[in-house]
Formats: sequence, structure tokens, C-alpha cells
Amino acid sequence: QVQLVESGGGLVQAGGSLRLSCVASGRTFSNNAMGWFRQAPGKERDFVAGINWETGRTYYADSVKGRFTISRDNAKNTVYLQMNTLKPEDTAVYYCVARNVPWVIRTAQYDYWGQGTQVTVSS
Repeated sequence: QVQLVESGGGLVQAGGSLRLSCVASGRTFSNNAMGWFRQAPGKERDFVAGINWETGRTYYADSVKGRFTISRDNAKNTVYLQMNTLKPEDTAVYYCVARNVPWVIRTAQYDYWGQGTQVTVSS
């Protein structure tokens, strides 16, 4: 059974940085897409970033491009989201996701979801 466990959320001032981590357990990820979604209160879950586990190719939402960086550590089965120059509109619950195929998609049809970690950016 695959489990995704996020950590690293918290409260930060606008302009600050946070790094989210997601540890995947239950299997070895070698041919999977992983990524991050976020959901703000009263809004839908939106794609933030994704990475092809095998090739390392990355994908970003336009709203975070240039500020956020997704990366992975294959040996640790861990994916990271480095978030810089945070804005109040980045406030949301951030979810780690994974799918059983290599291709990143921007819709919510992922096979596995973490429990979420809260990120709050104060102005």
C-alpha cells in the first residue's frame, strides 16, 4: 500500500520561503509521476508542480513558475517543493500526489494523495 506523507508546512511572512517534503513508502518509485496540488478555502484543488520520476522533467502552474521548484531524491523516495517569494495567495493546503505512470498531468486524476500540509502566508 502506497503512502505519501508531507511535511514542512507552516506560517511564513510574504516574501519568505518554505520547503515541503513528501516521503513515499510502500513501493519503489522508478517510473512514476509525482507532484503537488493545493487547495485554498472555498476553491478547487489546483495543480502546482509535477515531476517525471524517471527523467526528472518538471512542470509548473503559471502562478508559481519562477518561484517554486520541484525536485526529487530517488534514493530516499522523496519529492520536494521549494517555495520562494511566497505571497498571501499561496495560502492553501498542499497535497503530494503520485500516479502509476510517468506522465505528469495537470488534472486531479492521480492514484495516490497525501493527507496535506497547511501553508499560510501572512501579508
